[in-house]
Amino acid sequence: MTIGHGKVEPKSAAAAGPVDVHVGNRIRLRRTLLGLSQEKLGEALGLTFQQVQKYERGANRVGASRLYDLARVLDVPIGFFFDDMQDGMQKPPAPPVPAFATGFAETQATFGGPPPKAAAPVPPRLFDLPVDEAALFSRRETVDLVRSYYRIPDQSVRKRMLDLIRTLGASDDKAA
Repeated sequence: MTIGHGKVEPKSAAAAGPVDVHVGNRIRLRRTLLGLSQEKLGEALGLTFQQVQKYERGANRVGASRLYDLARVLDVPIGFFFDDMQDGMQKPPAPPVPAFATGFAETQATFGGPPPKAAAPVPPRLFDLPVDEAALFSRRETVDLVRSYYRIPDQSVRKRMLDLIRTLGASDDKAA
C-alpha cells in the first residue's frame, strides 16, 4: 500500500489473501442459496451486516471459531468453505530443505528398511471447473435462474426450457 510520498507500507501478515476471498465467496453462495440477507446472517452470528460483507469480499479473514459458527448457521460442514478451491491456493510452496537437514525425515531405506512409497495420485474432483465457470455459481443471477427452473412444476416443461436454453447458448457459441 502506498502512503504519502511513494513510501510503501508492508502488507500485514493478517491481511486477507486468495483463500480468504474463496471462503468469502463460499459464504455468499450458501447465504444466497438459503435466501438469507447479509443482515439476517449477521443477526444469527451476532455481527453487523457490514462485517458479513467484509467476510464475503475476503477483506477480513474468518477465524476458526467464526468459521465454526458460520458452518452451524448455514448448515454446512466446515469443509464446504474450502470446496472447489484451486490446488495452487490451498498450500504455499514448501521451502527448500537443505541436504544436511534430514534428521527424522530420512527415508527408511537409509537405515536398511524398505524404500519410501510413491505418493498416491490425487483423484480428479467431480466439479473441477475453470475459475470463470466456478464464479458463475456465486452470482445472484445464477441462483435466481436455478430457483426459478425448479419452481416449474411440470417436469416436461422444465426439460423443454432446458433444451431452449441450451439451444440459445449454442447459437451464441457459433456466433462468436
